[in-house]
Amino acid sequence: MSVTDSTVQLLPLAKELDESKVTPGVLGFLVFAVLGLAVWMLMKSMTKEMGKVNFTEAPKPGAATASGPSGVARSDTSPADSDSGSDAR
Repeated sequence: MSVTDSTVQLLPLAKELDESKVTPGVLGFLVFAVLGLAVWMLMKSMTKEMGKVNFTEAPKPGAATASGPSGVARSDTSPADSDSGSDAR
């Protein structure tokens, strides 16, 4: 079977299509592909930037006075003992 034979067989199927029907075509595919590529590049960039973020929380300035020598907060402190009135636990 040659190319022309298969084209002749598909020609009646093309006539069955509604000529007033609008399809996205090549331009629609290209726009969709560009949008997909842009989203992929943005996700790749965001993943790279998120890898640079330091998620460890910095110690509060008043945390050194409320903790014991080993860095563990003491349980014997009460809110009345602290100067600022906030709970240091």
